[in-house]
Amino acid sequence: MLFETLIYTFKDGYAEIRFNRPHRLNAVIEPFYKDLLAALSQAEADPEVRAVLLTGEGRAFCVGADMKEHGSGDRSQYQRRQYLQLGNDVCEAMFRLSKPVVAAINGYALGAGAEMACSCDFIFMGETAKIGFPEVSIGTCVGGGVTSFLPRLVGLAKARELIFTGVKIDGPEAERIGLATRSVADDALLDEAEAFIKQLATKAPISMSLVKKLLNNASHADLDAQLQHELDGVFMCTTTQDWQEGVDAFAQKRPPVFKGC
Repeated sequence: MLFETLIYTFKDGYAEIRFNRPHRLNAVIEPFYKDLLAALSQAEADPEVRAVLLTGEGRAFCVGADMKEHGSGDRSQYQRRQYLQLGNDVCEAMFRLSKPVVAAINGYALGAGAEMACSCDFIFMGETAKIGFPEVSIGTCVGGGVTSFLPRLVGLAKARELIFTGVKIDGPEAERIGLATRSVADDALLDEAEAFIKQLATKAPISMSLVKKLLNNASHADLDAQLQHELDGVFMCTTTQDWQEGVDAFAQKRPPVFKGC
């Protein structure tokens, strides 16, 4: 499928979704969100795709809403609401995707760009890349689940600081506070992210899907419930061919080859 605002590429067991509005630093417009939802749906449905990599074309990951685009033309209140809902839908789709999602942040990730990054399972940042939440500084509000995701990553006090002040932090600082999984040299960003995601692509897909869901829901479940969910997950895995493949590969001292069944 071809997209107006994205480049979708299937690689070694994963899908790369590259934001492709470099002339606007990959700022968000309505077709961007619609393309991204369709691309995520395509990745979800493809059994050959074991993980998803998000990055930006050009000098930025995504600088948030395209203010020039939003400032032109008339929109009804309903249309504004529908656009904002699309932003939430995209972040929720990343969070709930059954496959791990890795954000490789080059340049700026601001506003909606930072919100999308926080919805991912892993964030890789270039050393000079910057992430921030400027919404309060321009009279609007964060969205995309940030008030849920960000405190889980950095703690409530640090989340308050980042959102209330709108400060932009670089890769090393983001890694230090737990927001970024890894900060790497700018020119090594994609190589590092690709090496990591290729490693994920070798893992058992059903197992990864179950573990992602367990981790995502852990903060909402008490221990008894979580233990039961884990027990159900372990039992489900034992019914799969991949479980037997893992056992056989361990006994035979060879890498397993998982098929997602």
